[in-house]
Amino acid sequence: MTETLEARRARLLGPNMSTFYEDPVHLVRGQGVWLWDAQGRKYLDCYNNVPHVGHCHPKVVQAIAQQAATLNTHTRYMHEGILDYVEALTATFGPSFDTALMCCTGSEANDVALRMAQALTGKTGVIATDHTYHGNTTAVHQLSRSNPPPGGYWDSVAFVPAPDSYRPLGGQAGLPHAQAFANAVAQQIAHLETTPHGFSALILCPFFANEGFPDLPAGWLDPTIEVVRRAGGVIIADEVQPGFGRLGSHFWGHEKIGFTPDIVTIGKPMANGHPVAAVVAPRDTMYAFRENFRYFNTFGGNPVSCAAAMATLQVVQDEGLQANAQAVGAYAKSCLQELAARHDSIGDVRGAGLFFGVELVTDRTSKTPAADYTKAVANGMRQRGVLLNFLGKHKNVLKMRPPMVFSRENVDQMIAALDAVLAETAPQNLHAPMGDLAT
Repeated sequence: MTETLEARRARLLGPNMSTFYEDPVHLVRGQGVWLWDAQGRKYLDCYNNVPHVGHCHPKVVQAIAQQAATLNTHTRYMHEGILDYVEALTATFGPSFDTALMCCTGSEANDVALRMAQALTGKTGVIATDHTYHGNTTAVHQLSRSNPPPGGYWDSVAFVPAPDSYRPLGGQAGLPHAQAFANAVAQQIAHLETTPHGFSALILCPFFANEGFPDLPAGWLDPTIEVVRRAGGVIIADEVQPGFGRLGSHFWGHEKIGFTPDIVTIGKPMANGHPVAAVVAPRDTMYAFRENFRYFNTFGGNPVSCAAAMATLQVVQDEGLQANAQAVGAYAKSCLQELAARHDSIGDVRGAGLFFGVELVTDRTSKTPAADYTKAVANGMRQRGVLLNFLGKHKNVLKMRPPMVFSRENVDQMIAALDAVLAETAPQNLHAPMGDLAT
């Protein structure tokens, strides 16, 4: 009997290797916003932010090929590529962010950021939200409440409730919601200060992407920032998902919500699929880290990676993709709001730029999460040739985060498919979480 691809995968890669959808997609090719499977079927990609400027963008492909054919080595030899890229990258930040450490993954970047915070404060206690994802090294895995580590959590890690604009902390939106979050952070700071670890850092995604990307106004984090600063702590902004212009109005998520972090981590989209990540920080922070930790990354900042990252950044800027995200994202949200008028299962529409979605409920009055229904809708969209997925603390937020070249025509195709799938999928009053999805 011929071995299936799924069976071969399990045999060679080990069991429990996650896949999207009940009927996994076997992809063989990508271009722009499109993907093709092994049977030649074409899919609209409404989910993958790794190919930030579109699958197989010719300028990025050319940059990789040209540099790979010229030189590729590590940073113990000197080359201009890493310097040129860091200059271009830090130019997109405020003036205090003038250095960067290059690595390969967002997990590595966040791991380094925690050590930077330790170097600055001399402490190790970390606070995160209770439904986040910051990576899978041993240290940052400790920050994931939704995927508990075997052996339990370190007592140097504390959690606060994730913000939720649809069901605000404390029961009221606006400033009471913001203050409730700040109060929770203050309580955990006080707790950590009673331990030998002390309080070192608050790490968060400024868009709260994995928490369900709640709609939070500029200034919402101000009370929390004040609490952290007063305690002498460090704020780490994980920009892996909202960065590089995806939110439309601003290049970085921390700019949109209106604060300046101490350390910024970036990854996934920065080289359009090539494994590149970085930690961006003020010079004094980088120097403190370098003096306290011996760090070297064989592949971080290599010439090919830097060429890929530079080409990706240039495409974002030269092709006006941030402006495209703002315009097309606004159109997508308006279409989703029109869809909500026809489907009672849509409890809330939210998002910014090309990061948008809907929260599905069994009842709008009670706001009861429709977790199984959401999973069924995501699978129904896959069957109609549109790839998206779901997340959030209740596993009921459809997540749409397409490549930055997404167009109004692509939105129309996605909306038509979603309209049909919502109509043909029977709501179910089953609310058990269906497992986490990778970011």
